[in-house]
Amino acid sequence: MPSIHPLLDEDIKRAIERAASHHLGRSWVSTSFTDLNDRASHPCGIFHGGPFSAFAKLGLEVDAAAQFTSELRGLALVRQRAGIATPTPIGSGLVELERGCLLLFEALPERPPEARSRDDWRAIGRTLAVLHQVHGGCFGLAEFDGFFGPLRQDNRPVKSNRWADFYAERRIVPRLRSVVDAGHLPLDLAADVERLLGRLPTLCGPDVRPALLHGDAQQHNFVSTDTDAVAIDVAPYFGHPEIDLALVDYFDAVPDDVFEAYREIVPIDTGFAQRRELWRLFGYLAVVTVDGHKPFGHRMLTCLADAVRSYL
Repeated sequence: MPSIHPLLDEDIKRAIERAASHHLGRSWVSTSFTDLNDRASHPCGIFHGGPFSAFAKLGLEVDAAAQFTSELRGLALVRQRAGIATPTPIGSGLVELERGCLLLFEALPERPPEARSRDDWRAIGRTLAVLHQVHGGCFGLAEFDGFFGPLRQDNRPVKSNRWADFYAERRIVPRLRSVVDAGHLPLDLAADVERLLGRLPTLCGPDVRPALLHGDAQQHNFVSTDTDAVAIDVAPYFGHPEIDLALVDYFDAVPDDVFEAYREIVPIDTGFAQRRELWRLFGYLAVVTVDGHKPFGHRMLTCLADAVRSYL
């Protein structure tokens, strides 16, 4: 017998309908539900209704409220600083439950990735370019820390304000510790990652100005609509723009249209192709930390090993 989707629990459904009714200013009732669990690490789906439908994501972790609050703050930051499209929260966007909490947005009329047009892919490239034209005075983000998936992400600037130092101290080292603690990384590969840290200053390429990043810019973290590429699941900070360009296709390939549209606004350094895997290391480490016991985690472990050894 198939299990019932967690969001269809009667208490949770009523909480969503109450929040949507308050947001609308009159009664709002869900008429049907679409399961989106296959597209996220949290239980999620769309409650259909009018004049809008509600996208809901359920967090049951101890720090779920902190995760969702950080996501809302990140979306507000990229919307305010760069003017890019983000989803509209329902009310505050956050509904606390007796156990866990909900993240709620007005659902978007999207085209799924497999149905994207050339213009849809170009819109993703333009959105990243617009983000990267916003600059900060230092690498990191003083206002708040974030999450990369379920893992906490330390955004504190480093004293030197050098990108190689920030990338090592705030991205690689914390993820290396987490994956070793999870018992998912062979000791010889962990030692190779530590050796690579010493080479970062010579591998990171030309100096860059700190640019506002999506932070988790893999292609599924953009929703394609008729008017925009809407950014979702952001983990923003000021960093090297090549981070986003490396992450956009680190799970699945994207057409060249993404990069062509980006280059029409912002140039891409010719050395990016050689650095692409360098910028994916922290992402590989994060996936192996969380999913190292699953087939996807094993796949990312192979990608990590190949990338690390290519730079040694």
